[in-house]
Amino acid sequence: VQLQACGGGSVQAGDSLRLSCAASGRTFGLYITGWFRQASGKEREFVAAISWSGGRPDYADSVKGRFTISRDNVKDTVYLQMNSLKSEDTAVYYCAADVTRDISHNNANEYDYWGQGTEVTVSS
Repeated sequence: VQLQACGGGSVQAGDSLRLSCAASGRTFGLYITGWFRQASGKEREFVAAISWSGGRPDYADSVKGRFTISRDNVKDTVYLQMNSLKSEDTAVYYCAADVTRDISHNNANEYDYWGQGTEVTVSS
């Protein structure tokens, strides 16, 4: 399985970005897909996750109400719509896939495949 994340960039606080994570190599619709981020000098943290069915997405408290995760299993792509961006959202964002479970979760250690990351910079 290969995951390709894109859509990052440099924006102003309050702006929006949409990240995409495209998968290849296996039936993407069977995955849980999650987004994680890592800011400079900090540990990786969970952002959001969505099950293969698209139901019951999971969000970190810091992004609830601002970020929305969704998926298009026909296109084998998961999206992270990020609105009302804040400077503290600045990080490298990674998508990941868990091919063994069917309920979205925030445990990075249980994700099997990772994309290369896309950088998001939010200026205040």
